[in-house]
Amino acid sequence: MDMRVEELANRTGVSVDTIRYYQSRGLLDPPRRQGRVAWYDEDHRVRIVRIRSLQARGFSLATMARILAGDLDAADEALVEELSGARDGSPGHEPADGDRGAWYTLETLADRTGVPLALLKAVEAEGLLVPRRIGTEDRYTDEDVIAARAGLLLLEWGIPLTELLSLSRRHHAATQDVARQAVELFSTHIRRPSAAQPASAAQPADTNEPAGTNEPGDSDDTNRLARAFRQLLPAVHTLVAHHFMRTLLNEAVEHIEQVGSDAERRLVLEEAGRILTSDARVEP
Repeated sequence: MDMRVEELANRTGVSVDTIRYYQSRGLLDPPRRQGRVAWYDEDHRVRIVRIRSLQARGFSLATMARILAGDLDAADEALVEELSGARDGSPGHEPADGDRGAWYTLETLADRTGVPLALLKAVEAEGLLVPRRIGTEDRYTDEDVIAARAGLLLLEWGIPLTELLSLSRRHHAATQDVARQAVELFSTHIRRPSAAQPASAAQPADTNEPAGTNEPGDSDDTNRLARAFRQLLPAVHTLVAHHFMRTLLNEAVEHIEQVGSDAERRLVLEEAGRILTSDARVEP
């Protein structure tokens, strides 16, 4: 059944401008042209219904484009939804504090931390402050509050903002490169083998989540991969944070040993020993 854009908008519950926006982003095929008249058909209506369903689940435009193009199969789609936080809420929805803790906009983050909004925007632009995507909105957590206050502390001690941002750019670029390689390792050694094996063969031992435990509406493969991701991500974080802190500490001690006074050397060695002792008491 052929229809004009106004009829398509009426049948799908979206505006004409929204339909044209979907086309401009490559989510919707262009209409068939007959002279100066644009004709849409049932395939366009079905596609718009699909787009609205994906939007309601909180997927980004980029992810929707990959799903609609067939780049992600059903298992990948469910896994992306699980890991990206799309299930935290539909566009514009903020999870309740009791579920995920407090969620802030950049403006409320500035109010809570005392860090000027312009400074937070500058730090975010350099990649040092990374928001969580909730539907179509950027949100920040209590962990971002701690990170922002830590950044402000560096400035209060006299580290120049321009040099801090320059260091942030280099750190962000290096971290992105390592993160991409880490994700590829996960995909190569965890995701692909899991997808090719029966659930019983790919299920690792897990004392906290028994094999066969499923969340409602999820496939076994998706649950298994999501559990692997949830377990491995904290492990990688611990490994990287531990390595960076030890490397930073060693560099600081070596620097003071070369250029510091005797009093400075004693002080730094004492502090380094205190930090290492504190680390040793932390449960893995």
